[in-house]
Amino acid sequence: MFDYRVEPPNDFKELLDLYDALGWNSLNLTADELRQMCMDSWYSVYAFKENKLVGMGRIISDGVITGVICGVCVLPDYQSRGIGKEIISRLVQYCEERRVIPQLLCVEKLEPYYEKMGFKKFSIGMTGDINR
Repeated sequence: MFDYRVEPPNDFKELLDLYDALGWNSLNLTADELRQMCMDSWYSVYAFKENKLVGMGRIISDGVITGVICGVCVLPDYQSRGIGKEIISRLVQYCEERRVIPQLLCVEKLEPYYEKMGFKKFSIGMTGDINR
């Protein structure tokens, strides 16, 4: 069984390890920066297995119109066990209870995954580069 919590991990080094395992830390973020990222989010969900962080997701929002779901990730050894779907479900439910439209950005190869959860393509996303 997995334990889903809104309380963050005691040590954000666990999230740093998760990001590193997925190859997501191209900006060389620190555990403190990841802590700030999560704490400054509108809502976050963390998945644990025996108190080990195995997944997470968060929402950035103004709390009125749109909630952008981002950072949904699961450790590779725990993928395909429904953890990501449960995290998304909880994030969407939080938005719906507050009448906020849930949206997300994803890479093209993940579109079918999110379409199965009721999301549909609606726009073209763009990004800019920054120097850090």
